[in-house]
Amino acid sequence: MFNLNYNPVKKILFPIILIFMFSCTKKTNHDKTFNEIAENYVRLVLEVGVYDPYFVDAYYGPEEWRPDASEKIQEIPSDELLQKVKILNNLLQSVDKTNLNEATKLRHKYLTKQLMAVKTRIEMLAGKKFKFDEETKFLYDVTTPDYKIAHFESLINDLDKILPGKGDLTQRLTEFKNEFIIPVDKLDTVFNTAIQEARRRTLKHIKLPANENFKLEFVSNKPWSGYNWYKGNNFSLIQVNTDLPIFIDRAIDLASHEGYPGHHVYNCLLETNMVKTNKWLEFSVYPLYSPQSLIAEGTANYGIEMAFPNKEKIEYEKNVLFPLAGINPEKAELYYKVLNLVAQISYVRNSAAEAYLNGDKTKQETIDWLIKYALRNESSAKQSIKFIETYRSYVINYNVGLDMVRNYMKKTENTSEQEKWKLFEYLISTPQVPSNLTK
Repeated sequence: MFNLNYNPVKKILFPIILIFMFSCTKKTNHDKTFNEIAENYVRLVLEVGVYDPYFVDAYYGPEEWRPDASEKIQEIPSDELLQKVKILNNLLQSVDKTNLNEATKLRHKYLTKQLMAVKTRIEMLAGKKFKFDEETKFLYDVTTPDYKIAHFESLINDLDKILPGKGDLTQRLTEFKNEFIIPVDKLDTVFNTAIQEARRRTLKHIKLPANENFKLEFVSNKPWSGYNWYKGNNFSLIQVNTDLPIFIDRAIDLASHEGYPGHHVYNCLLETNMVKTNKWLEFSVYPLYSPQSLIAEGTANYGIEMAFPNKEKIEYEKNVLFPLAGINPEKAELYYKVLNLVAQISYVRNSAAEAYLNGDKTKQETIDWLIKYALRNESSAKQSIKFIETYRSYVINYNVGLDMVRNYMKKTENTSEQEKWKLFEYLISTPQVPSNLTK
């Protein structure tokens, strides 16, 4: 029986939110120290970005803080940069945490973990090699679960039982999914419709700045399937890669993940709450290879479930998107049953990345492994390798991040939809690192 007089989310969440709201506006003796650290942290991230074109995913702070790229030397000045990290970290750790309010404690931990990631990335750019688990721990504040082959084989056997046809499973899966490809000439209509619906559902629960907006583009020759380039001032450029066929489920997935309530909303809230309201300028820069990315990717993936819970995603697609794409909805239920099993096999990609990056498998062996255990066709497997070669261990942020956020959100499973959205909004609008999610 559900007791209406007891709400575990209110008990856990509301005191934290109240402390955060009121304490952030109160000046403390530590403000000057934190602000000095924040400014130098931002400058440091931007300087590393001169030597790593992927490192700075977004920046909307003072233009005068940008380094002059024309002064770039041939090799990264790693010793100089690492010394800057050390100085900032020493200053940060010298702060007496006993008198910090809850919001500033979160800020302190966030900066500590982010600086560790910056240090690790500098070392990697200078040639230092890390084992896969070391890399994920130092960059993303997490290690990925170690699933054995038997785990994936069990899932593959389950998939084999429900997938139509006989013979090679990867080929059967490819042929089955081909029935659900969105025609190229209908991509724009289907995706814009999906994004607007995701936006409508999100705005029912989260208030966004009046000027928030986005632009949708279709691109090619990219290592990723979709990307949100946050430009600041509540504006995002959302790009969808058309190198490979795009299936109907990706419309809602990318609409929610890249847009609402995913990356676009996440960045808008951080800019509004952290940068504009609190003047915490460390949030004006987003270093891609950092714990912030696991929070960003995990909440973006979970955002799909937030906007389209339970069977609402299937029903909306069958009734709206399937007709727009000219796809027969008769096999929709089976399609999503298949996709749910395929999603559980996604950890194969982590294992493949680990073996490849650790040097335990060659490129071709990794492609073959993805075809056999991740059930990807050759084109998809090669695209996956392209992503791993570009972004390395970043692959873990999607599934590990999703599972960590999903587990964190379990505290709302016996509460209302409103309380669930409140906890989700708290997660995407406050300084968070992955190790916070395990508490």
